[in-house]
Amino acid sequence: MKNSYNRLLEGNKKWSEQKLKEDPDYFKGLTLGQSPEYLWIGCSDSRVPANEITGTKSGEIFVHRNIANMVVHTDMNLLSVLYYAVEVLHVKHIILCGHYGCGGVIAAMSNKDNGFVNNWLRNIKEVYEKNKAELEAISDIKQRENRLVELNVIAQVKNLGKTRIVQRAWKRGELQVHGWVYGFNNGLITDLNVMMDEIDDLEPIFRYDL
Repeated sequence: MKNSYNRLLEGNKKWSEQKLKEDPDYFKGLTLGQSPEYLWIGCSDSRVPANEITGTKSGEIFVHRNIANMVVHTDMNLLSVLYYAVEVLHVKHIILCGHYGCGGVIAAMSNKDNGFVNNWLRNIKEVYEKNKAELEAISDIKQRENRLVELNVIAQVKNLGKTRIVQRAWKRGELQVHGWVYGFNNGLITDLNVMMDEIDDLEPIFRYDL
């Protein structure tokens, strides 16, 4: 166990040395601050590192991750990240990225008791119930899981649009919200083409008078 732990520190040292070899001013540049153009809201799954799969560098993407890439309107962690990214960092794009084979989505499709996590997965169950007819028309369980992953991303993109934070940015003409899904089988990202960038993209009841 100790060797496994120390491997991370040793890996950090090698990484630092390599970065300095490539660019002696690399870390000096990072100390000057950040001005990312993107906010990434993704799943906590260890196989979906935002920078690595998009080929971006440190400082280019502001990141928030949780189980099944959810936007829950009582989640103060998510809302705090969203506020800081939009109002302070002035990101231009929010990317809501799910992934096929998501354990949270798969768990939400079953009736298994997942303990405390039940409270979180309930949000995905509601996405399932809203799209029950479409999902249960898909006989292949893997394809059904994949479709719920996509529908969950679409639902969370809409949830972002329902926040005052995003609507204020839309009013200023400063923000686009996108829905993506990453695939482990080929390492590619699928754009679901559900981009939202104005309040008219929302049902009227969710629009604030700002």
